[in-house]
Amino acid sequence: MTTTVIVEPADARFVSDFAGCDFSFEITSEALPPFTGPGLGDIAPVESYVKTYGSDPDELVGAAEEADAALFAARVDGRLAGYIALSKAWNGFAEVDDIAVDRHARRAGVARALVDRAVSWATEQGLPGIRLETQSNNVAACRFYERYGFELSGYDRHLYSALTSGTREIALYWYLRFA
Repeated sequence: MTTTVIVEPADARFVSDFAGCDFSFEITSEALPPFTGPGLGDIAPVESYVKTYGSDPDELVGAAEEADAALFAARVDGRLAGYIALSKAWNGFAEVDDIAVDRHARRAGVARALVDRAVSWATEQGLPGIRLETQSNNVAACRFYERYGFELSGYDRHLYSALTSGTREIALYWYLRFA
């Protein structure tokens, strides 16, 4: 059976529906330097743990009200299954500010539908491509971006180093160029 994913601008249901979702994900491995691209490279297993970003749905809606920004919600059978927040970055690319798929909707094409909509939005805005940042321990997301056609184009070993959580995460920057 094929799942139908509908991606539309987030509407009044977004904030209340957000509370019913589980956007956490399990970390079981991490990408290893050097991060020379265009793909991820070597992976090493780590002790499994669950991570969540703690995004605020009200902040997402507020940010989408700004010029050169958008928030799209993916729904499966009317239920919120994921979202993507976009803006025009300082360098002229579309920026994925946040993307998440509900744990119960994974592997149903939700992430692909959201990124497809991001590509459409960026194209409509006349932008040359999309950039996003993820972390070296979010290997599943990195592999998805790689399969989609994004290129690993840079990293920052110190972006998260001042966080009190003591994380070893390395920021990884991915680009999808349209030309």
